[in-house]
Amino acid sequence: MNEVKEFKSIKNMVALKAIIQIVVYTIIALIIFMILVDGVFNDLIAEKIYESDTMSYYLIVKNKQIIIASIYSVFVILVAFFVIRNASNHLITITMAMNQISKNPDKEVTLPPYLAVIENKLNNIRIELIKNRNEAKEAEAKKNDLIMYMAHDLKTPLTSIIGYLTLLTEEKQISKPLEEKYIKIALEKALRVEELTNQFFEITRYNLHDMPIQKKKIDLSFLLEQLVDECYPMLQERKLTCEVTKPDHVYYEGDGDKLARAFGNLIKNAIHYSYENSLIEIVLEQKEETTQVIFRNRGDKIPKYKLEKLFDKFYRIDEARASNEGGAGLGLAITKEIIQLHKGDISVKNEDDVIEFSVTL
Repeated sequence: MNEVKEFKSIKNMVALKAIIQIVVYTIIALIIFMILVDGVFNDLIAEKIYESDTMSYYLIVKNKQIIIASIYSVFVILVAFFVIRNASNHLITITMAMNQISKNPDKEVTLPPYLAVIENKLNNIRIELIKNRNEAKEAEAKKNDLIMYMAHDLKTPLTSIIGYLTLLTEEKQISKPLEEKYIKIALEKALRVEELTNQFFEITRYNLHDMPIQKKKIDLSFLLEQLVDECYPMLQERKLTCEVTKPDHVYYEGDGDKLARAFGNLIKNAIHYSYENSLIEIVLEQKEETTQVIFRNRGDKIPKYKLEKLFDKFYRIDEARASNEGGAGLGLAITKEIIQLHKGDISVKNEDDVIEFSVTL
């Protein structure tokens, strides 16, 4: 609404300026005309006309007012034409500035002082264009890096699967324990391939579809218990303990599947980035108007510049992590979107070796 008022103000200012210029220039031109024609050169012009054609002289004298009015009208038309033509140059200036933005957005737009508002608007558009361009380049670079990482991660377990299946095929006198070992390893690598393939599908869904939510009454206490139980094998593998502090029941109106996905991502993230033999704490608190869930673990300190990017798509804290732990870098980004779809908020902080994610619903 303010922008409309600003543009209307500019329009009125340009129109008023044009009218003032027409009036002022016309008056100046008429004064000069009267001084020269009706003053300095009056007698000389009259004599020349009289000597040339007496009838014309008397005709001019008789119709003097009409002739002067006609001359004044011509002056007004000429002055108006040049003033309006000059005013139309503003459109050309603005159009050239817009062309400059499209061709060279890095160069700042400069307009005359009375078009300062439009200049500011165009420069804001220019800055936004630069920002979008940089974000697009960054997103494309991240996606290309992700494809490279995923291709490498897929190749590694596939090579192992082929190798162990080849051994099982070619070795005729293989012992039963060794056969079972090879089959187990091949199965683990096949499951890893399945996981990575699912991550590819996850990327496609994340980019192409919004996530609708279907709200219903859910017990967050029970939900967190269930998620921790599901992660028990992962906790055991890394020798971790997970402690959940919560009331007996905390009811919330939300999408249980989506929230389970979000909280599950946070638990798995804590497991992946925790020191071995350490404790993961989950605290569920119900306040007057909000519900808060805190996920706290101990791990390597995260630099501030990385902490700020944790919720970015395709961002991974350590791109050099082993391929059996590396993800697509979408877990926390999806988690944030799910929390925001529930009109909630998620934040992260890291003090010394304590990493804490806080979800407010």
